[in-house]
Amino acid sequence: MGRLCETEGLTDIQEEILKTVRAFVDEKIIPVATELEHKDEYPTEIVEGLKELGLFGLMIPEEYGGLGESLLTYALTVEEIARGWMSVSGIINTHFIVAWMLLKHGTDEQKQKYLPRMATGEVRGAFSMSEPGCGSDVAAIKSKAVKNEDGSYAITGQKMWLTNGGSSNLVAVLVKTDEGADSVYKNMTTFLVEKTEGFGETAQGVTVPGKIDKMGYKGVDTTEMIFEGHQISADQILGGAPGKGFYQMMDGVEVGRVNVAARGCGVANRAFELGVQYAQQRETFGKKIAEHQAVLFRLAEMGTKVEAAHQMMVKAARTKDAGMRNDLEAGMAKYLASEYCSQVVEDSFRIHGGYGFSKEYEIERLYREAPMLLIGEGTADIQRMIIGRRLLEDYKLRG
Repeated sequence: MGRLCETEGLTDIQEEILKTVRAFVDEKIIPVATELEHKDEYPTEIVEGLKELGLFGLMIPEEYGGLGESLLTYALTVEEIARGWMSVSGIINTHFIVAWMLLKHGTDEQKQKYLPRMATGEVRGAFSMSEPGCGSDVAAIKSKAVKNEDGSYAITGQKMWLTNGGSSNLVAVLVKTDEGADSVYKNMTTFLVEKTEGFGETAQGVTVPGKIDKMGYKGVDTTEMIFEGHQISADQILGGAPGKGFYQMMDGVEVGRVNVAARGCGVANRAFELGVQYAQQRETFGKKIAEHQAVLFRLAEMGTKVEAAHQMMVKAARTKDAGMRNDLEAGMAKYLASEYCSQVVEDSFRIHGGYGFSKEYEIERLYREAPMLLIGEGTADIQRMIIGRRLLEDYKLRG
């Protein structure tokens, strides 16, 4: 271990959790990640190992059978997992966001029903906002839940880009509902949709067509989800009351951005490790390439970016843990970490030279994975809008 990505002020419990996760990553994930990724194979054994470690319940309170840890602990754990293989951190992240939304916004009955089984990994979560035609414009979703005479609802529409869409059995789905409000944001509701694992018709009126073929972020299943008159009771509305879905989802995405920042830190750290190792092995013109000033400067920039992103991610997590608004910090962390991750991975790719283009080398996989972080949980441009608006709030001219 080098000096990068160290975090001050951790408890003994946090240190022990991270030590355990790091060992799991080194022993169980890194040796098989590239092979599984090239096959686009779901990492079943790795997921079972994560269940045994209790990581599916890392932030779920002890009263529901979880470990009751902080967002910081979770983010640092994700950083370690993403260092091994980013797809595995994605499996955990979507599950965590649904658990977070249930914990913060669910009714007592919903918490009792789902959180204990989510802590063990028996219930696996996914969440769905995006649709084929809207992307980051959440207000433009078209999927609808129409209220029936008996108070239940019928959901119809098409959702897109669900991580864990096939492997999950509980999906938090954002749809439009006609609540008569004067704002589109108050006419949106989150439903907790239960389904079976797999593809095809996974519940009445719910179809998961299959995995979307992607250039990277493989292994994890990313899917569409089609609703055709799916009948669902009002008890499955998150929080019990319609019209609050947009704000519930944004709360989930806010902590999700800390997670994406952590993933960027993990991938960048691994890319730096690979680059600095290779630079001390490869020789050109009679000396190690690390001794050439051009490569040395590149390594210096890479290490600085890895460290800066890590520290900003830690600040964003600690701000949320302190109960403070953290949309500015989360947006900055996600933006910086994803941009720096892309740059560090490319620099490591350049250090590897022609070998970086070979599928035998790990950096090839990282090179295809890093771009997803530039668009996940809101694109870089969306983050800049969020950051800019928050800064104008804080620095508004007075008088």
